[in-house]
Amino acid sequence: MRKTLYIVVAVIALVGMAVLSFGGGFVAGRYSTTLGGHSTPTETPAETPSGETGGEEATTPTREPGAPPRLDTALVNEVLDILADEYYGDIPDDKTLTYGAINGMLATLGDPYTAFVEPNIARILNEDTSGQFEGIGATVRMREDGYLEIVRPLPGQPAEAAGLKSGDLVISVDGESIVGKSLFEAISLIRGPAGTDVTLEIARPGERDTFEVTITRARIEIPVVEYQMLDGDIAYIHLTEFDANAADRVRDALKELLAQHPKGLIFDLRDDPGGLLSQAIEVADIFLDKGVVAIERDSAGHEQVFYSYDGDIGEEIPMVVLVNGGSASASEIVSGALKDRGRAVLIGTRTLGKGSVQLPHQLSDGSQFRVTIARWFTPNDETIHETGIEPDIEVPDPEEPPATPMDDPQVQRATQYLREGK
Repeated sequence: MRKTLYIVVAVIALVGMAVLSFGGGFVAGRYSTTLGGHSTPTETPAETPSGETGGEEATTPTREPGAPPRLDTALVNEVLDILADEYYGDIPDDKTLTYGAINGMLATLGDPYTAFVEPNIARILNEDTSGQFEGIGATVRMREDGYLEIVRPLPGQPAEAAGLKSGDLVISVDGESIVGKSLFEAISLIRGPAGTDVTLEIARPGERDTFEVTITRARIEIPVVEYQMLDGDIAYIHLTEFDANAADRVRDALKELLAQHPKGLIFDLRDDPGGLLSQAIEVADIFLDKGVVAIERDSAGHEQVFYSYDGDIGEEIPMVVLVNGGSASASEIVSGALKDRGRAVLIGTRTLGKGSVQLPHQLSDGSQFRVTIARWFTPNDETIHETGIEPDIEVPDPEEPPATPMDDPQVQRATQYLREGK
């Protein structure tokens, strides 16, 4: 795999696979919740400690249709009072208890994308909009089993220099276990000022024992668009995120490449976590004539359709789009539109399946609340969420980061297709 998640403030947020860079990164990614559970007694005491029987049988309050949800604050305070009187141990401060209550409440929704972000993590998200980050220079994802996986060390950055590899699992940071922590809790421990050291405990597939790696953090700048001409007169554009200038940068790169008369174009959206909806529509429009790009539907069934129009510079060149499990959100909107409209062949592996829309709210204490408000569908009305976009030609991700695009088996297959048409 390649780059997976860079944090970008956006209306479409990939908080799904939780892939992201320690240089920073987010959107298109998911907020992973802390793994945990409850232990329940095998028997329920028939009496209270005082010997008196319990009170009346509890009933679950009902809510009128359309009425906003409300907590039973009396019950919550009843629990807190008992906790204060009887708990054997230290009780967290009120803010920590409040955050825990919010996260517990949101966990009942079963939606990992509707998420509460504490102030220290919200600061990371807001900080990362600059495109410059201080960290180790690697992209990661939070796996379903609670382990943080290195997706790809970025070329020329500290993580690569320290010998980290794709597939490595981060077990602890400076001696503190991060197994089961949320994605951003882990990131907040790994990131830090340039010039400072961080020690990671790594488990590497195929090796019996874990080992430690000490990495000196650095200032990392992530290029949004990388482009070049490949062997055989094939143009190559790699879009790493849909920031506010993504469409202009893609268009400028394409103009320069078209001046060299390429036979075809490889548009690389692998590990692109997404970003701004407006840029997804505009990037798709560069390559599409008039028609539907995407459909948005909210929970009430309201629908909004987004269109492309004739007259842009990328509508004629033969093209292949590269996708993988790190392609999410805006990347899936674009690749799904190009596939459904018959404009491009998709090569690689199935995309993430992050087809929901989050609206961010800044809260009074500096925290952030992201709420799922709608879902995306392709021009053929295919769902994106939890399904992803299936490539036309399946090619596994490279096991090791390729030194150059032409060393990449997915790029090689795309080049072959553009030359031979099959």
